[in-house]
Amino acid sequence: MSTSFIKKLGPGLLFAGAAIGVSHLVNSTKVGAEFGFGLLWALLLVNLFKYPFFQFGPRYAAATGESLLDGYKKLSKGLLVAYFILSFATMFTIQTAVTIVTAGLASQLFGVELSMEIWSTIITLICLGILAMGRYSFLDKLMKVIIITLTISTVVAVTFALSNGNEALTAGQIFPAEIGGITLLIVFMGWMPAPLDISIWHSLWAIEKRQETEGFTPKTALFDFNFGYIVTIILGVCFMALGAYVMFASGIEFSSKGGAFASQLIDLYTKNLGSGAYIIIAIAAFTTMFSTTLTTLDASPRAMAKTSQLLFGKYIKHSYIFWMLILVAGTVLILTQFLANMSTLIYVATALSFITAPFYAISNYILITSKHTPKEWQPKLGLRILSWLGIIFLTGFSIWYLTTV
Repeated sequence: MSTSFIKKLGPGLLFAGAAIGVSHLVNSTKVGAEFGFGLLWALLLVNLFKYPFFQFGPRYAAATGESLLDGYKKLSKGLLVAYFILSFATMFTIQTAVTIVTAGLASQLFGVELSMEIWSTIITLICLGILAMGRYSFLDKLMKVIIITLTISTVVAVTFALSNGNEALTAGQIFPAEIGGITLLIVFMGWMPAPLDISIWHSLWAIEKRQETEGFTPKTALFDFNFGYIVTIILGVCFMALGAYVMFASGIEFSSKGGAFASQLIDLYTKNLGSGAYIIIAIAAFTTMFSTTLTTLDASPRAMAKTSQLLFGKYIKHSYIFWMLILVAGTVLILTQFLANMSTLIYVATALSFITAPFYAISNYILITSKHTPKEWQPKLGLRILSWLGIIFLTGFSIWYLTTV
């Protein structure tokens, strides 16, 4: 890849960095371990139906110079209030979920026996320091290194796994019949490839990129997004394959505790790459989750600060830092309540994300097809049809979940 090509990438890789975390390292691997490739249809389907609504974030930002939050206010102040409430209700559980997994990986990587509370607090404070000093420009540069490292290490691991094979695997697609399988399916789809509110984060990152980079046009923004989105899909399939080829029909179950799960996850790689690659794989897995922890710690306060500004009608000094400190405090508080059962926390966060998906899907679609978006950058008929199907799918699946699980 040329230097100019890499330089133009940015928000799309931040999207990938935020997305490739619990949904991939945890959920995709678990699905592969339990069902093999039987739920590949779910991975591809949910990525297809969520695609338009994620894409509308950078599309709107690059075309108008405004974030989706600005657009929400133009549609209705009540819509912005609803976002504020939903974001406040979910941001603490999401941040806590990714921090716990990162803490478990850090414990394995550095070999220092500290409690998960201490590890989680250390990681949170490090992220806080990085963002307070570096802000967007640091994230933009760091994510390019992380995504390249992660992609290469994951593809290599899958290649080795393929060479080992698994005679128990079949390509047949299934739909879970038991309540446990249905719950795992919901959790899997809820954060695959990511919660839909990341479209708002993406629009904010796109505004930052537009201000810092010349020639960041709507076309560039869409290419950047598509590149990052394709990476998340490919790696989602890769992590499913790792779980399928190594753990399917093995009788091994993933632990619900952060430290034990991290150990199993790293063993999953090293079983295929060999013990000599342990440190490389541990670093790759840790940086993956660290990047997710870092991007979410940046994005939620950024979005809440912007929302506060729009609701109160004026710029609030140090609002970004204020919301970051609120998020850190809330995360540390929740960490003391859920460490005994990591799967419960992840289930709550992903289920909430899936249930709120129709809200973001409908809001983004209305905005991108409204008078507030220039005609030339409104979606064509094909993308509109996919959006209608996506709204029906996400709404129907959410109703089914609420009445079933």
